[in-house]
Amino acid sequence: MKTKVLVIDDSALIRSLLSEIINSYPDMQVVATAPDPLIARDLIKLHNPDVLTLDIVMPKMDGLDFLERLMRLRPMPVVMVSTLTERGSEITMRALELGAVDFVTKPKLAIVDGIREYSDLIADKIRAASKAKIKATAAPSIELGKSNTPNTALKNQNLSNEKLIIIGASTGGTVAIKSFLTEMPSDCPGILITQHMPAGFTKSFANRLDSICEIHVKEAEDGDVIKPGHAYIAPGGMHMSVTRVGDNFCTKIDNNSPVNRHKPSVDVLFSSAAAVVGKNAIGIILTGMGKDGAVGMMHMKEAGAFNLAQNEETCVVYGMPKEAIAAGGVHQIAGIGDIPNLVISHLNRSGRASTN
Repeated sequence: MKTKVLVIDDSALIRSLLSEIINSYPDMQVVATAPDPLIARDLIKLHNPDVLTLDIVMPKMDGLDFLERLMRLRPMPVVMVSTLTERGSEITMRALELGAVDFVTKPKLAIVDGIREYSDLIADKIRAASKAKIKATAAPSIELGKSNTPNTALKNQNLSNEKLIIIGASTGGTVAIKSFLTEMPSDCPGILITQHMPAGFTKSFANRLDSICEIHVKEAEDGDVIKPGHAYIAPGGMHMSVTRVGDNFCTKIDNNSPVNRHKPSVDVLFSSAAAVVGKNAIGIILTGMGKDGAVGMMHMKEAGAFNLAQNEETCVVYGMPKEAIAAGGVHQIAGIGDIPNLVISHLNRSGRASTN
């Protein structure tokens, strides 16, 4: 049975192009298009689509306002169609917090080379969205800067210099990463994160997290010295790995070919952690479609790392964790709300073991 898609965009050209791309795949079909959310509202009732693609800036009702109401009143999978601008990326991050499953950038209307790759990306996002678990959201709360809530403390401060926390995520990962990082204390080990995301969006993602977390969060740059109480997010469209320079762990950013069709790739980060950090790494694989990270997490386990996977109940898409578990690379499975305390508990146990 085909996935039914409703395309919402004020540009007739974009509606036509997205419809042509989506209808070219045998497992999905555009059942209707709408130039604004008010018309879309009636078409949703008429066609009961499985997935919406939603533009952000539209007449009559802003895409974010429509998304917020939709997620409270009739939750369903939404893929945002975003402009590749600084403001566009900031709004896209807000859309993901409001409940959108994922996003794609506006198609370049002159594309000839690379149209197949772009089409496959859109199809992958729609397939992932059609499998996503969507929950009703409450009215959004206002964020007033960094949290002052004390988090579980580390009992051995030296651990923060010796250990690294290594995270991989994809579909649904922005919300899961936020949930984890906001619970991390300011003295936690350095954190490296690969979230599948295109160029132009990870800086806004990092800045948004930095404004609400007790730790500092930044988009990684080549050669960053990894410090306790800091998180480094792989730049969109680039791979990130961890290297050792003297006594320091550092980031390495490169533009090599995609791995598992992804750039950045979780396997690249995890495999480097296995080789460089070994038993001093804690690996975490979060919600996402596909199998990126499964091989790298197995390498981490073989190197002595302690690995956690998000459970099916709290994943938006239970793909990457499921594959990592099936490959045998995971020590413990837990809900996203429990993972921060499990990490701190493991670090404290490691500290006791190292002093015995």
